[in-house]
Amino acid sequence: MQTAFITHPACLKHDMGGGHPESPARLHAIEDQLIATGLYPLLQHHDAPRASREQLARVHSEHYIDAVEAASPSHGLAYLDPDTSMNPFTLEAALRAAGAAVLATGLVLGQKADSAFCNIRPPGHHATRDRAMGFCIFNNVAVGVAHALAAHGLQRVAIADFDVHHGNGTEDIFRDDPRVMLCSTFQHPFYPHCGAHSGSGHIINTPLPAGTDSAGFRAAVVEHWLPALQAFRPQMLFISAGFDAHREDDMAGMALADADYGWVTQELKTLAEESAQGRIVSVLEGGYALSALGRSAAAHIKALSGL
Repeated sequence: MQTAFITHPACLKHDMGGGHPESPARLHAIEDQLIATGLYPLLQHHDAPRASREQLARVHSEHYIDAVEAASPSHGLAYLDPDTSMNPFTLEAALRAAGAAVLATGLVLGQKADSAFCNIRPPGHHATRDRAMGFCIFNNVAVGVAHALAAHGLQRVAIADFDVHHGNGTEDIFRDDPRVMLCSTFQHPFYPHCGAHSGSGHIINTPLPAGTDSAGFRAAVVEHWLPALQAFRPQMLFISAGFDAHREDDMAGMALADADYGWVTQELKTLAEESAQGRIVSVLEGGYALSALGRSAAAHIKALSGL
């Protein structure tokens, strides 16, 4: 088996306007780097399906899903929050982005792929049960996790989120569900200005100061994530793969390098092999410095695939 690479052309048509950092070029940057490094033809390629309403409604309210559908414009941009807008193609892209996580979950649990990476946009980890924010519309990783629980009967699923921003939407959705462990490193204080404190044993928030480098990030993973995950023994692991903590990404202030993404992926892969039969689904979140994004995602996918 191989690592599945799941995307869809619709994800390139979602465009929030010239100069917006969450641009279609992000997906091209990743694919171009995979081609340049020779990884691209070694992956198992799939087009993302649309997520169904049932799949979305496991993590979002019916009212919110209706509101997103109603907001979809016939022309121009419709704003869901000051940072997050929809063009006429956004709804399709958002449905495909969430559907990618569903397909990835089925491929991995169905033993048709060893692991999966979803090269999709819009990203998802800021989307709460009933609110779009931070470039995110549907919470893609949460949709995948909920599908693993509801459709495949898993009892313990973990999410590792190394995006530079706290995955507040994912925490909002799973805060009261002890079947789901969320481990999140993030720059703090920083957008979305929450997450430093958690009242739950299955939400492992690890705030890091601006300027945190490779050593600081790796220490946080070793000291906070790995013991919690080893004790939890997840049956499947999801990754919210944001690459905006890279030192070249001026959207934030952390100082990670390409190799850190390969390292953390290998650590998570080793853990998944111990309790989860190696089952990992990774979903793209942030990362806005295009060269760094491409290199970091390639390092991540290389480690994920073992190639």
